[in-house]
Amino acid sequence: MKFAAHLLTATLLMATPALAQNPMTDAMDAEQKAMETVPQGRLAALLKTPEAVASDAVKVSYTRDWLAAQPAGAGGDQFQCLAEALYFEARGESVKGQFAVAEVILNRADSPDFPSSVCGVINQGTGRKYACQFTYTCDGRAETISEPRAYARVAKVASIMLAGAPRTLVDGATYYHTTHVNPSWSRRLNKTASIGVHQFYVSPTRTASN
Repeated sequence: MKFAAHLLTATLLMATPALAQNPMTDAMDAEQKAMETVPQGRLAALLKTPEAVASDAVKVSYTRDWLAAQPAGAGGDQFQCLAEALYFEARGESVKGQFAVAEVILNRADSPDFPSSVCGVINQGTGRKYACQFTYTCDGRAETISEPRAYARVAKVASIMLAGAPRTLVDGATYYHTTHVNPSWSRRLNKTASIGVHQFYVSPTRTASN
């Protein structure tokens, strides 16, 4: 909220002449314009309700038994995008590994270096074969979910993460790859974690939002 207040103060100073005519209306317009410049992921974090903050303190147990006891995953477009990405990118991983991949996707959505929504992050570069960020979106093959039980598990992970579960596994990582490959770009990044068959990395110039 302090960040939002600073934005409001700055925009009010810029709008001083107009405020003399209609202070309340112009102040509200200035605040709205300032808030529109903040990435959606970052804005959501700044304006969290007490309930959302409390949800961050919920302890997640990265076990199949714990996940099985959670309610079925559900949600809108962002949920669907995240659940699908986890299915194609990490369905064979452990529960911990699936949560780790979800953290990377959400970290990207909160970073000014990437699109500001989950769907935007996942579909970045889609349409250009092998130029996308998530290979399954541009490998030329149809995204067919043929393992409903695996999808049900990752859908729960997607719901839990979007509900505000803590991100403590990958130390702000915004990149990852499997241990089966050794991409050249990974040598320019800082490794933060190794979980299952995935290695996780963050840019050396990591931003405060991560």
